[in-house]
Amino acid sequence: MSAAPARDLGRAAAAVSDPRLICPLDLPTRGDAEAMVERLGDAVSFYKIGLELLATEGMALARDLRRRGRQVFADWKLHDIGATVERATAAIAASDACDLLTVHAEPQVMAAAVKGRAGARYMKILGVTVMTSLSEHDLKEMGYGLSVEALVERRIRQAIDAGIDGVVASPHEAALARRIAGPSFLVVTPGVRPAWAAKNDQARAATPLEALQAGASHLVCGRPITAANDPRAAALQIVAEMSGA
Repeated sequence: MSAAPARDLGRAAAAVSDPRLICPLDLPTRGDAEAMVERLGDAVSFYKIGLELLATEGMALARDLRRRGRQVFADWKLHDIGATVERATAAIAASDACDLLTVHAEPQVMAAAVKGRAGARYMKILGVTVMTSLSEHDLKEMGYGLSVEALVERRIRQAIDAGIDGVVASPHEAALARRIAGPSFLVVTPGVRPAWAAKNDQARAATPLEALQAGASHLVCGRPITAANDPRAAALQIVAEMSGA
């Protein structure tokens, strides 16, 4: 895919796409990811790059997508001692590789990320509350004594105290996040599945319309788009559903 002109590409994408829809590029190689971006064309303007691509050419792809007028969600879930998270966040901010960056929603981690970002306010930091693949039973197996909702609520409040920009939470906790944090807080919801799609490994899923009505600011929807016979048509169908909100 040609890298120019970025402004024209951005305008074309915005003409059809909904900037609240984030499509994951959970694919094994940069070539596969580029091919998916090409197939989606103007139907998607915001992409998530996760750990699979980060292990290969994810950072370079992220920078290139931004140069081409796309937005990038770097779902890298930083989680380490404070000093390491601070340095990693500073390096990512300096690379101009993403618009959104995830860290685990633990107080020390979030505070370190805010410190590492410093003045690079263009890059928003999100705290991952509870993974959408986890159920109440899973939390008990991990040793937590809180319910999913109680743990998410605690981490939302800690995210606000840390000064980050939003959280990643399932659609089932989007209303909780919106009620606690107010209208300007970002609430990014994975586990979004249209009624016509399989839930796959998402234990706490909802439709696009349900997630937006609950208070989500952005939706992450992957396999219903990327595994479809016609990914662009699937993305546009989801955009149409979102327009009802």
